[in-house]
Amino acid sequence: DFVRLGRKAILDILHRGKVPIICGGTGFYIDALLGRLELSNSPVDKKLRAKLQSRSPDELFSILQKKDPERAHRMNASDKRNPVRLIRAIEIASQQRRKSVPRRRLEQAELPEGLEIQWIGIMPAQADLRAKIKTRLLARMKAGMLAEAVQLHAHGLSWKRMESLGLEYRFLALLLQKKITRAQFDEQLFIEIRHYAKRQITYWKRNSDIRWSNPRDGASIARIVHRWLAR
Repeated sequence: DFVRLGRKAILDILHRGKVPIICGGTGFYIDALLGRLELSNSPVDKKLRAKLQSRSPDELFSILQKKDPERAHRMNASDKRNPVRLIRAIEIASQQRRKSVPRRRLEQAELPEGLEIQWIGIMPAQADLRAKIKTRLLARMKAGMLAEAVQLHAHGLSWKRMESLGLEYRFLALLLQKKITRAQFDEQLFIEIRHYAKRQITYWKRNSDIRWSNPRDGASIARIVHRWLAR
């Protein structure tokens, strides 16, 4: 959905003679949007999903290691605890081994041939990044993040499913089940978000086209953009 709707928006902006600006931190989504990686078009296998639904993350990861060791090796720590992503990975691996499985075509717009992309990375100092993560987390708690989790559970979202969503939802589920204290919640979630930010940076550093700049140096970023637009 992100690729389909995102490309629709990009084409609309281009047709109006404007420059699309894509801003974000999740590398997989942006790389998929801009064609740096291909999304799997393996169809959903409902029988397999039902069979795997009751398995624990450790059991699912073990199954994936047997079916596709390379894909299992590429998974980060968060994905290894995420049943939804593990089941999808097993689904894809199972279908790749069965050549007779029909492939469905992903319906998404193609980007214009030869589209030029200027990649800019914002790299704050580690101390600044930690401070911003802390400030953002406290602001979200103040804005009602805990109440949101309570409401979601009241409307049918199970604790198990909430935990599988990772990061904030995982720790909110643990807190509301009294599996951790509020002090542990604050400390552990802060650490986990910092680790997630580190993984995002590691992911992006694999893209050699990115021009990295300190956010305090706005003039440098402006020069990069103006030179690119003037070409």
